[in-house]
Amino acid sequence: MALMITDECINCDVCEPECPNHAISQGAEIYEIDPNLCTECVGHFDEPQCQQVCPVDCIPLDPDMRETREQLMDKYKIIIAKA
Repeated sequence: MALMITDECINCDVCEPECPNHAISQGAEIYEIDPNLCTECVGHFDEPQCQQVCPVDCIPLDPDMRETREQLMDKYKIIIAKA
């Protein structure tokens, strides 16, 4: 699954620089995660880095973006191939 940022986000700016896939950006009101770029840090780290640094715990799994670890790894490989 990709991650998502809920409206509990306080725009503290700590998650965006932690994302190795550059999936996090400032939205109209709060930060947003591009599900096409989010691999939950699979391929980079053991844990999603944005979740690790979020002070308000507002980055859960997106129930609308169900992906297996294998699918996340495939997405990671595509992303790094484009870099």
